[in-house]
Amino acid sequence: MNTDWFLIVNPTSGNGKSKKSWQHISTLLTNQGIRFSFAFSEYSKHESELVQNAIKNGFTKIISVGGDGTLHHIVNGIMSQKIVETNTIQLAVIPIGTGNDWVKTYNIPANIEKSILILKKGKTILQDIGQLTTENDTITYFNNVAGIGYDGYVASKLKKLKRFGGIAYLLSGLYGLLFYKKSIFTIEINNQIINEKCLMVVFGICKYSGGGMQFTKNVNTSDGLLDITIAKNLSLLDMVLNLPKLYNGKIIHHKKVNTYKTKIVKVLPKKASELPFIQADGELINSGSVSVTIIKNAIQFMVP
Repeated sequence: MNTDWFLIVNPTSGNGKSKKSWQHISTLLTNQGIRFSFAFSEYSKHESELVQNAIKNGFTKIISVGGDGTLHHIVNGIMSQKIVETNTIQLAVIPIGTGNDWVKTYNIPANIEKSILILKKGKTILQDIGQLTTENDTITYFNNVAGIGYDGYVASKLKKLKRFGGIAYLLSGLYGLLFYKKSIFTIEINNQIINEKCLMVVFGICKYSGGGMQFTKNVNTSDGLLDITIAKNLSLLDMVLNLPKLYNGKIIHHKKVNTYKTKIVKVLPKKASELPFIQADGELINSGSVSVTIIKNAIQFMVP
């Protein structure tokens, strides 16, 4: 087993900030006496391959240098490998991205120096990981928040807008409110079946998504339960009038929003012609129906 850290750096994160900051990051790590190896991702989802190669080479301490997408692909690489138990992996984040939503739940600062100091403290939490099964039994894991419907549609538009920085989430969100057509979902949850015209169904482990919005209620990242939010037929006017509540979490009290705790949930579009988008940690992954489960205490994350 290699006791050094292995850094996976996405050079395009934060509109190229990761690449520009790399020399500073490596100097800080060296000055803190942190031994490490590293690799740069070179194409989409390359991070998953890089982390699996690192694990094959004996590394169990991984650092994600990038945004939520970088972390998402690293988590998927960890969860899909069969070399070691996933809960033996320690995963830290140096957040350099557009949204940096996952780190907000743990109050990890979006600051290179302060995030590196977290490594020195050595505190970890065993966090749950969600598992999505979509068309053709395709499995994708998520560490933060996933969803189907409006937020998936927003994720499909976000990639083209990320060059605008943090405002990209607001721009893609407004675009979605104007053009997304709500779907009727059949939702199987806690031994009941719900047929509902929905804006979206959110599957949460952590608190924040979409650049700081909060759709989950009283999250506990290690309780082995998904936090489900069903946003029913919310209109454009509803969303505009409740914009502050989207960011302070009070939107869950809206009369058109229901929340649940569960270990498994299935969502199927009522019409075969409607294939709503599905997102995981802000990454567009598929469309259509989805089954979601949770894996309790799956990975050790470094936290303050």
